This record gives sequence, C-alpha cells and structure tokens, in this order.
Amino acid sequence: MSGIPDLPEKFDDLPDKRRFWPSPAGSADEGLGMLRLLTPELVANAARTQIQTGERVCLNWDIENLTPPGFGRKPFEHRIKWVAEGVAFDDEYHFNPQQGSQWDGLRHHNAPAPTAENADRRVFYGGTTAEEIQDESCSRIGIGFWAKQGIAGRGVLIDYLSYAQKKGISVNALSRQMISLDEVLEIARESNIEFQRGDVFFLRVGLPDTWAAMSADARKAYSEQAMPQHAGIEQSERVLRFMWDNHFAAVASDAVSFEVFPALSPEHDLHHHLLAGWGVPIGEMFDLDELAATCKRLNRWSFFISSSPLNCKRGVSSPPNCMAIF
Repeated sequence: MSGIPDLPEKFDDLPDKRRFWPSPAGSADEGLGMLRLLTPELVANAARTQIQTGERVCLNWDIENLTPPGFGRKPFEHRIKWVAEGVAFDDEYHFNPQQGSQWDGLRHHNAPAPTAENADRRVFYGGTTAEEIQDESCSRIGIGFWAKQGIAGRGVLIDYLSYAQKKGISVNALSRQMISLDEVLEIARESNIEFQRGDVFFLRVGLPDTWAAMSADARKAYSEQAMPQHAGIEQSERVLRFMWDNHFAAVASDAVSFEVFPALSPEHDLHHHLLAGWGVPIGEMFDLDELAATCKRLNRWSFFISSSPLNCKRGVSSPPNCMAIF
C-alpha cells in the first residue's frame, strides 16, 4: 500500500508536474501531504529492519544557534522566572523555528498558480490561500495534522560534506555552491544506499562548520543581507524526477534552504514543487554531524527516525524534535 490512492508511480505519469493534490480541501489527508506514505506497515517494517544496536542520535541543532537570524526574523529569547518565589522556576520562550532546526510545513511556502483571470495568483498546497492561513478559525494544512501521528520511518543520509572533504572540494554553506544529483547518486552508490518508498532523505552540506568558522561581525553581516546565499542541492527536472520516482515522505538537510538559494533554476524551485506542489515536508538546519559520525562508524547509512512536530493546529513550521535510532 502506498498510503495515497492513485499515486502516480513515475514523474512522467503526473498529469501536472507542478502539483499533486489528491485529497479533499481541509481534510486530514490533505494536511498530511506526502506523509501519508508513512503507513503503519511501512513504519513497522522500518523499525524491524533499522533498529539493531539501540544507539540514538538527536538531530536538533541548538535552538538559538543561528544568531542573529536572517530575513528580519525576531531573535530567540529565553527567560527563567520564579513561578513560586523560592520554590519553583518556569521558562518563557519566544522563538521562530526558522532560526534553528525546523520542518517547513505546508503553510510555509506558496508557488505560482496563474489563471487566465489572475496571472500573479499564488497558492499553497492543495490550493490553500493566504487568506485561509491568516484566518484564525482555519487550520487547513496546519502542522497540527503532522503532530497527531508524528513522522517516523526509515531515514537515509547522503553525506556530501565527507565526500567533498575526500575529494578536496572546499564547502561554503553560505554561498550558492550547488550539490549535483550526480554527486548524490555517486555517494549513494559508495554507501550502498538503495532508496525505498517512504524514505526520509537527509543531505549533509556542512552549515555547522561554515557557521562555526565565522566571526560575530560576519554572522551579523550575513543576517542583514536582503538576499543571502545558501548552498544546497541543484534545481533541475532530473532532481524533481529523482524526488518523485523515489517517493520520499520528507527531505531534510543541515543547510539553510535545502536547495541552492537564490534558485539557480527558478523553474525547478524545489520549495515550489515539494512543499506547495506535492506536500513533501522540507527540513532545514538539522544537526547531522553526529549522525554522519555514527553512520561512518557503523558503516550503514540508513536508520530509524522519529520526529514529533509541535501540536499547533495552525502552525507554519516546527522544531523537528527528531532522533535517529540505529
């Protein structure tokens, strides 16, 4: 079972390559998007085959690590206060999930969907409008749908950073450095990775190393750019075909944008196709360093993953609260 009725098997079978919206508007199935691939049978099989040693690695970067944040986002705030003087403390948090490890939910990014009447029309997954998202009584495609079941299944890691270091390729995760599909496939072959339907695809680009090497002034300058640059996977029809034909339930990386930003090929923008078009969650700024070290030590590049997004029915994005289990 695919978990999604009438799921076209191949990219070429898609009647509309830019969007696949099979579920009724406002339904839980629509809210799950491609996470519907994670059926109980698939998750149970992933647990049986992937959990072998019981070793666990959390994939959450420090919640305030990208300080100061870009795009004019409000910086992280944390206060500790007495709730009962001399007896007990409470926390007070203010944070934007986009400042650290996060899942981009289906409400995060829209895509062009022009009509004869409105050439500038843009909509979110399922045809959801910005007005619906801003309506406090509407939870359509909110991240709360993901929170009901969580995200669990088989994860696979493409460790580009180690590949680049081995090849003598320098990596700057805050540049428009492109990771080609050919490199991804070469790493998969070297790592004996065979992709399976419903996999969560992880790509290690190397943002933590780039960020750690930057001075406070350089970080501030980055945060103030109107159009910062980010390394990531290429945008192309080949990548879209690869993503669809493998039927990934979600994708994630340790980079800021997963794909090259600004897009080198706007026609194939992955946020447009994956999030707004197909309902595939995009994870960004995950901490993949310890995951890569564990994969290398165990000489296996697949694992069981468990993620519990925030239970906020109208949520746009969420910390992943994610771990890999070997």
